[in-house]
Amino acid sequence: MSVRDVLRAKGNNEVFTISPTATIVELLEQLTTRNVGAIVVLNEDDSLLGIATERDLVRKLPAIPHPLQARVEQIMSTELIVCGPEDSFGRLMATMTEKRIRHIPVVEDGKILGLVSIGDAVKFRMDQLEFERDQLTNYVTG
Repeated sequence: MSVRDVLRAKGNNEVFTISPTATIVELLEQLTTRNVGAIVVLNEDDSLLGIATERDLVRKLPAIPHPLQARVEQIMSTELIVCGPEDSFGRLMATMTEKRIRHIPVVEDGKILGLVSIGDAVKFRMDQLEFERDQLTNYVTG
């Protein structure tokens, strides 16, 4: 199983993005409106600069003197861990667990294909386990 399988199962691979110069208020509005926990930060040339998450807001915003006038670039995470679509699902889960991160951009040839959250990964694994259980039940009873 690969990360591509997770993206396929997820269905909607729309990646929400924001500019590094957007305000924290704009970031909060997007997170709320889109009901997501993270938004990818892109440069003007659509290159990946970072990711802005709820965790970034909670941990970094209190240190900023005028938080509502702050910019996304002041709180975003720039040391990104990304994966490719052919990376193994097991490695993705291990990375999320080891690094204690909840969102990983999926990148291929410099282009963002999707964003996998820990929730996406857990749902994918649960679906797999249910399928395997059903197959075993059918085999035993069938």
